[in-house]
Amino acid sequence: MSSISVLLPDGSKKELEEGATIADLAANIGPGLAKAALAGKIDGATVGLDAPLFDGASVEILTDKSPEALGILRHSCAHIMAEAVQILYPGVQIAFGPQTEDGFFYDFGLDKTISSDDFETIEAKMKEIIDRDEPFVREVVSRDEAKEIFKDQKFKSEHIDDLPEDVEISIYRHGSFVDLCSGPHIPSAGKIGAFKLMKVAGAYWKGDAENEQLQRLYGTAFTKKKDLKEYLHNLEEAEKRDHRKLGRELGIYMMDEMAGVGLPLYLPAGGRVIRILQEWLRKELYRRGYEEVITPHVYKADVWKTSGHYGYYHDNMYFFEINEGTDDEPRMSEYGVKPMNCPGHVMLYRNDIHSYREMPVRYFEFGTVYRHEMSGAVHGLMRARGFTQDDAHVFCREDQVVDEVCAILDLADYIMKEFGFEYAAEISTRPEKSIGTDEMWEKAESFLRTAIERKNIPFDINPGDGAFYGPKIDIKVKDALGRWWQCSTVQVDFNLPERFDINYRTADNASERPWMLHRALFGSIERFLGILIEHTAGNLPLWLAPTQAIVIPIADRHEDAAREIAAKLSERGGRIEVYGQNEPMRVKIAKAQGQKVPYMLVVGDKEIENGEVAVRERHEGDLGSMKLEDFAKIIEDAQV
Repeated sequence: MSSISVLLPDGSKKELEEGATIADLAANIGPGLAKAALAGKIDGATVGLDAPLFDGASVEILTDKSPEALGILRHSCAHIMAEAVQILYPGVQIAFGPQTEDGFFYDFGLDKTISSDDFETIEAKMKEIIDRDEPFVREVVSRDEAKEIFKDQKFKSEHIDDLPEDVEISIYRHGSFVDLCSGPHIPSAGKIGAFKLMKVAGAYWKGDAENEQLQRLYGTAFTKKKDLKEYLHNLEEAEKRDHRKLGRELGIYMMDEMAGVGLPLYLPAGGRVIRILQEWLRKELYRRGYEEVITPHVYKADVWKTSGHYGYYHDNMYFFEINEGTDDEPRMSEYGVKPMNCPGHVMLYRNDIHSYREMPVRYFEFGTVYRHEMSGAVHGLMRARGFTQDDAHVFCREDQVVDEVCAILDLADYIMKEFGFEYAAEISTRPEKSIGTDEMWEKAESFLRTAIERKNIPFDINPGDGAFYGPKIDIKVKDALGRWWQCSTVQVDFNLPERFDINYRTADNASERPWMLHRALFGSIERFLGILIEHTAGNLPLWLAPTQAIVIPIADRHEDAAREIAAKLSERGGRIEVYGQNEPMRVKIAKAQGQKVPYMLVVGDKEIENGEVAVRERHEGDLGSMKLEDFAKIIEDAQV
């Protein structure tokens, strides 16, 4: 029998008999790998262990340590859930069942309504199936064979009819269960170490509200029980930290249906936090050579036509008309509410003649923008229709681009370290539809890579995901629960300088087009605050906390002294409140703890006599007594 040669990830080669599979390769390498193997990759495509190899193929064997493996395992667990439901509810109509980022789901057409009360029964049946450890078996079938197999399953039959004529149709069998599926799957059910059903919701066949409504059953699965336990713990913790819940409890912000979907209203504590954040960053930006500008919230439609937003972004914008004539001779003009601050900054740049000597020009603005997000996508502060960007645009010469990107990355690093975020980055390269020459794209992508490597920031390449007008760097932060969030971005723009015809005078007095960089560090201030609330569980750092200390008089006779202490600390810049209510001490302390206030200062006869305060810290508890002047220094040092 002839042999084939395949290439392994470490660069070595393996000789195998013709017709060998991924499973054969794993066994050839060693019994440990054969036992651990869950699936494989051939020339980058994920396949099952039964996939045949061919000469010259690049092959990787996936185990539970491989990033792709968990998704495959969850897909297999989705089939097992569907198998259990089919056994428990004969006649059920089965739709689609993919893995998701956190688990999997399956859609079912069923007369009986499934509720969380049924989860225990379904999970017990799933455990029986998993304990049998039966294999997942792939078969390629003809269209007629598929129609016969699924003749009693209307959703599957309809889907078969919708498949292109030339497509290969595959099914997977597991025990008595069979489903249309392209795979891959784990070798057998026993590889699933832990699973749990999470929730049930409504869904429509193929996502179309005109189609039949189905029941969507969600679950999750892991190779190890400890991973499931950790996941469930993190879910509980995430629920406690949910910024929408804490935002209400801490008096940060509110939503009101009367105001509209996705439009947060900031309560006094939230308004204070937002302004402190802005002032903190504003000082740093001035120090780094930025100039603050302010631009309107609305522009005539002409601006948006020139920028390209009118054609490319129209459905995400809010437009209205204004009569700029008279009652007798009306003249209607169309205006648009800004979804971005960029055109205003470009017009400000265009207002002056610029020399190569004054480059770079750096404009920044805390600009509130409005975007028509779908109501289903709106999520508290994380995804709002009205939000404020810490926006800036840098206009520079080509020879300055790398240094400017490095400076922006340095500022991003400064911000992330201040808030205790671990972060990573990715460079998004040229998409299929784009503007600009090959040379400009190659230069821009090279400049971004050079800058990020110079700053020693770990990064991935996200091919084809750049904006149509230029490549970008996205900074993602990792929160206390290990979740990653998109925050800062740096983008190169070939579009707006061209459309608004901006330039600068070179040393030879020629006209040259500047390079334009967009950058936002918080991204959306609302979103950053939402992430920060969840990261800290509402325990904002002392310098940012809306109230830094609560003064608590032990008895009514101590209230005047408590208010004097609060006044002295306020004079030093502190944000101080007095709890003078006629309530027990433990209630006042619990209330301050619930509001996540950094310090509680208890004042009684002894403290008044000694010029002290008894200090409690929100995490460490009782710190003992401290001279008022010493505590005032702590407060003073924490001011922006």
